[in-house]
Formats: sequence, structure tokens, C-alpha cells
Amino acid sequence: MLPGPCKPPSAPVGLSLWAHSAKLDSVYRVHRHDRDPVYRVHDPGVYQWGGIGKTLSSVPTGSCYLSHQVLAAEQTPCDLFFCIYSVLSSQTPEKQWENDTRLVTEFVLVGFSNLPGLRTTLFTLFFLTYLVTLSGNVTIITIIHVDRTLHTPMYCFLAALSLSETCYTLVTIPNMLAHLLMESQAISIAGCRAQMFFFLGLGCSHCFLLTLMGYDRYVAICYPLRYSVIMRPTVCLCLGALVFCSGFSVAVIETTMIFSSTFCGRDRVEHFFCDIAPVLKLSCSESANKALVIFFLSILVVLVSFLLILLSYAFIVAAILKIPSAAGRRKAFSTCAAHLTVVIVHFGCASIIYLRPQSRGNPDQDRLVAVFYTVVTPLLNPVVYTLRNREVRVALRRTMARSCGFLNKH
Repeated sequence: MLPGPCKPPSAPVGLSLWAHSAKLDSVYRVHRHDRDPVYRVHDPGVYQWGGIGKTLSSVPTGSCYLSHQVLAAEQTPCDLFFCIYSVLSSQTPEKQWENDTRLVTEFVLVGFSNLPGLRTTLFTLFFLTYLVTLSGNVTIITIIHVDRTLHTPMYCFLAALSLSETCYTLVTIPNMLAHLLMESQAISIAGCRAQMFFFLGLGCSHCFLLTLMGYDRYVAICYPLRYSVIMRPTVCLCLGALVFCSGFSVAVIETTMIFSSTFCGRDRVEHFFCDIAPVLKLSCSESANKALVIFFLSILVVLVSFLLILLSYAFIVAAILKIPSAAGRRKAFSTCAAHLTVVIVHFGCASIIYLRPQSRGNPDQDRLVAVFYTVVTPLLNPVVYTLRNREVRVALRRTMARSCGFLNKH
């Protein structure tokens, strides 16, 4: 309810209003990004109130919009009192910003903006690495598809892993490369949500797929005579579908929880893609409970998957030690070496990022680790599986010889 007829208030009221306006002035005299329209400061005006000169500046647009005309010196005390009353009777500036989520329509990915002199070098390095990664994964998928001797559950899972890695890099690296070349590093909230969904879905599926590959090695070494029965094609297909459905189900839960929050005030994501922790920090609503639930989901995905892989390898090692010949033990270990290398690298990086309290995260360190598991690890997989796997190398040479012979005939 507005006050009655406008008349000069007593000195104590004037002092109280002046003190509150000074508090608002200190709140709004902050340096903000030019894209935050609420924080742009209007020209101050000096008024005489109750015989005491007071300054009112930086009144927020959302509370009481004071144009240059309203702030002119010839305005009556009634106009000034109306605007001050509107400010004091409305929500606080922070609450107004929280409720007006339409003002935050996009995020700014900080990425590598703190290294302006290295952007061209980083672009060249990441682009060449990305090309090698794509070529390696596509080569593995093609060889497994063409060579019929590799149509076994182990190599079908390897092809699925390479396909997952290819899509995984498509989610983050092209956008990162584009931002290294462009001045604008903005991404819409819808684009950020889609990027996080596919990144988390493929990342969780990757963990489950590595667990499935560990189980496949367990069955092949511990039950070799029953391997073809246990891992028949229909079972492999169902297990593969379950892996990706589970991974994207976790991604749906986490993405929905994060983007059900309201985003206000800050719009700078301290990362080169939309990851969980840097986006959740921008939420202006209470996010402690959400962070706790997401933390437990990360434990469920990363830690449980890794423990299941360790359990599989415990049985594998026990079975290998029972093989009498050294050549037999070496051959059995060689079939697991590539998978074990990828497991250690993948789960090591995932544990550093996701299995820790969010408050202890360092943005620069997180970006460095993220470069490793989004750029280097996908490159490591095809290199490890082609150089350390004899059957893949033989199939690659056979496929290349067949292709050269076909070209020579034509």
C-alpha cells in the first residue's frame, strides 16, 4: 500500500531512507559484464530531503525504473518518495534477479580465454589430435565390420567402444575448436543442456561398456568351453542395449536435476564445455541437495563399475595362475592388457573429477584433466587396441592388402 498525501517527512525518516538508499548504492556499485543489463548504473541525482543533501544512485531497473528525466534535479520530493518506497517495498535485488530467469538466456564458456596467445597453437594441436582420433576409431570399426574373423563378442564390444568414443568426442571437441577461433564463446542454455546430456550419457555408457568388456574377458578365460554359449549374439545384443540405456538414464536424471534450477547473476562457465560442477555453481537456488544426489550417482556409476571390473580381474588372475605353461599365461594376459590400460586411464580421470566434494574443485586443474579425458584418452584407445592386439594388426594388414589388390585390378 502506498503512503498517503505526499508531504515532507521528519528528519529521522529521511535519515532512514537515506541509509537504505546508500546500502542499495553499495550493492549495485559493482563491476559487471556488459551483457548483464540489470546491473547497468543510471546517472545519479542529488536531492534535498529534510534539509540534508542525499545522493540516490544505481536504482535497479527491475524495482523502480528511473530514467534520466526522473532523476533530474527539478523532480518533486513526492516523485522521489514514490520511487524509494517502491524500492523498499519490493523484493531485494538478489531475489528479483533470481526470479527473472529470462535474463540469463545463454552461458559464456570461459575455455582457454585466459591464454589468448596460445589459442592458435591449441587449435592446431587439438584439431590434429581430433583427426587422428576419428581416423583411428573409424578404422577399428571398419576392420571389425569387414573382417569376419573378428566377428566375436570381444571385438563387437570393441567396435561399440570405438563408436561411443567417436560420438563422445563429437559432443565436446568441435565446439571447443570453434570457440578457439571465434571471439564469441556463448552457448545457449538449451545447447548447454543437450551437450551435458550427451556427454554424461556417453560417459556413463563408456563406464558400463568397459565393465561389460571385463565380464567378457572373465567368461573367455575362466569358462573357455562355455564361452560361445554364455556370450551368444542375442545375449551380447541385449547386454549392449542395457549398457547404453542405463548410461543415458543416469544422464537424464542428472541433467534434469541440474537444469531444473534457476540461473541468475553469473553466466560464465569456468570450463570449455558444459560439465556438472561448473554449471551447478551458477545456480541461484539451493543446490547442496542436488550436488549430493549427483555425487552419489557418480559413485554408483564410476566406483561400482570399477569394483566390478576389479572383481572380474581377480577371478581372471586366479584362473591364469593355474595355467601350467608360461606361454599360455602370457597369451591370456595379453588379451587383457589393452582393456586394462584403457580402464586405468578412464576411471582414473573420472575419479579425479567426479568422486570428490564440489567445493574443492580448481577450475584450471579441472580443465587440464578434462583435456586429458576428452582429447587424449579417445586417442589412446585406438592406439592401444591396434598396437597391442595381434589379431587387430593382422586383420588390418589383411584388409589393406585386399584393398590394394582391388585397386590394382581396376
